[in-house]
Amino acid sequence: MNIFKRLLRIGQAEIHSAVDKMEDPIRMTEQGIREMREDLDKALEALAQIKALAIRTKNDKTKKQTSAEDYQNKAILLMTKAQKGELELDQTERLAKEALALKENLLVEVNALGEQQLIHENSADEIQKNIDILRFNITKWENELKTLKSRVKVSRATKEVNKQMAQIDSNSTISMLERMKEKVEEEEALAQAYGDIANKKTSVDDEIDKAIGDDTGKVNQDLDEIKKQLGML
Repeated sequence: MNIFKRLLRIGQAEIHSAVDKMEDPIRMTEQGIREMREDLDKALEALAQIKALAIRTKNDKTKKQTSAEDYQNKAILLMTKAQKGELELDQTERLAKEALALKENLLVEVNALGEQQLIHENSADEIQKNIDILRFNITKWENELKTLKSRVKVSRATKEVNKQMAQIDSNSTISMLERMKEKVEEEEALAQAYGDIANKKTSVDDEIDKAIGDDTGKVNQDLDEIKKQLGML
């Protein structure tokens, strides 16, 4: 049987050329598994047929073995009757010889059927070994396919994240944020400057009142000094 040819296909050059396309190894592995399952079905069918053939051969051998023993017993029975005088000796010997000849022919067939049965059973054992190997490989490839699919999902997700990260600078997002920060700082500085100007700004009236206030204070001080000298305080 040549049921493992397709296993080699997965390791051929066309797979190596498709490694960069993550879908191709998955598709090819799935196809390989489907083909192996088809081979498994065919192998199971062949196993059933060869086992059935071995069983039929064994049954035929058993029947012919039984028939051979029957002819042997018949020959003995004939000679026993002749010994007792129940049958004529010449006729009995002739019949006994024919019975023994039939027995020998059956034994030849029994031996041939035994050899055929052994061949069929050996073939069935060989097919069973191939089936066990094929089942093992199918399970192995299915598990590896699951792992491969998981790795593909992770790699694609990682690629998308890294791609987004890589596109941040190209989209000038960081530069835009920096410009916005500078603009806000400029606005804040300008607002503070206007605040300082507002706090320091005084009206003309304020300046006059301040000046008058200072003079009045000086006049009052001088008046108090005169009153003190005159003893009025």
